[in-house]
Amino acid sequence: MWVHTPDMPVEVEQSILEDLRNRAQLNNLALLSVSFYTFLNTHNGLNCSSISNDGSLVVGGFSDSSVKVWDMAKIGQPAKTFSSQGENGSSQDERLSSTSEGKRPYTLFQGHSGPVYSAAFSPFGDFLLSSSSDSTIRLWTTKLNANLVCYKGHNYWDVQFSPVSHYFASASHDRTARIWSMDKIQPLRIMAGHLADVECVQWHVNCNYIATGSSDKTVRLWDVQTGECIRMFIGHRSMVLSLAMSPDGRYMASGDEDGTIMMWDLSTGSCVSPLAGHNSCVWSLAFSCEGALLASGSADCTVKLWDVAS
Repeated sequence: MWVHTPDMPVEVEQSILEDLRNRAQLNNLALLSVSFYTFLNTHNGLNCSSISNDGSLVVGGFSDSSVKVWDMAKIGQPAKTFSSQGENGSSQDERLSSTSEGKRPYTLFQGHSGPVYSAAFSPFGDFLLSSSSDSTIRLWTTKLNANLVCYKGHNYWDVQFSPVSHYFASASHDRTARIWSMDKIQPLRIMAGHLADVECVQWHVNCNYIATGSSDKTVRLWDVQTGECIRMFIGHRSMVLSLAMSPDGRYMASGDEDGTIMMWDLSTGSCVSPLAGHNSCVWSLAFSCEGALLASGSADCTVKLWDVAS
């Protein structure tokens, strides 16, 4: 018995084929993700988020100056609140409270007095950095849930731990990036050379270099030991908002305000390939652990996966 099915409209068929072409090919080098989280009702203005390397902790920085850490293994337990107002970063007032609005699966860290624009876990997840428009970076311990140090120096847009944890880098709208050590309150290096705000900073996997993206439409690669600029990447037509380093350390991706993503060869300083697809700001970039895929998040309300293995 034959059953006649209606012909598929040409537009629908083209849409299906386009979707198939845009899908990342799954293989032993690019496996399917096993975790995905959605955070709802972020009415206080979620500015940034980050996930620990083992996937057990998620941090969010908010416009109301708060920092919230979710433990994926403790969802459903009462919320905890920790406050630190000390000028030298010491924890002067620490309190534990349960909310009356029901159980919330996060720990609340309070200490900043302005919107939090960046937050990052250390490689082992035992420490947390948060940067704010109040011109401070705060170092928190996730083991004791306390503020350890308050670093002051410039107004911060971004902060990132180095792969070896003891050092971190910050980016600011004073046109500089700075290298810090956890045990010192003054910066070890100041990278000056950009002509406008430094919007983002990213460590190279060998810890000897950092990359910075700026509103001057350039990306610079800096030597951590000397503080000198050793590469300048030119090609973006708008401010650079996000950076990512490939796990093998050979390539870098940068995203700008127009939605363009560029892949750079670090050894030559040349653009390997522009990735066009977004039509608004590219706020975040991240390589998969094996480096075969690049994920990009944009203000056009999409997340795209790019096959960059070739």
